[in-house]
Amino acid sequence: MKEEFFQVAFRKTLYESLDQLQGDLDRYLEFYNRERAHQGYRTQGRTPYQAFCDGVKTMEEVKKMEEVKTMSIVDPGFWTRQ
Repeated sequence: MKEEFFQVAFRKTLYESLDQLQGDLDRYLEFYNRERAHQGYRTQGRTPYQAFCDGVKTMEEVKKMEEVKTMSIVDPGFWTRQ
């Protein structure tokens, strides 16, 4: 954050208020998290927001699979009625 935003921003702009600085920081974070693709191990070319949404979807799918697995253990006739 220091190198990518603050060092560049302070070279380009003389901020007269914290609100002005906060506005620029908010815009940069929006760009950083939702538009700029990342090359990290976990993001693999996706934005952090895309990686987060994909993770949520995966967790929901895992939870559903665990519920079905639990139902088949609790009720042995579960699969024959489906």
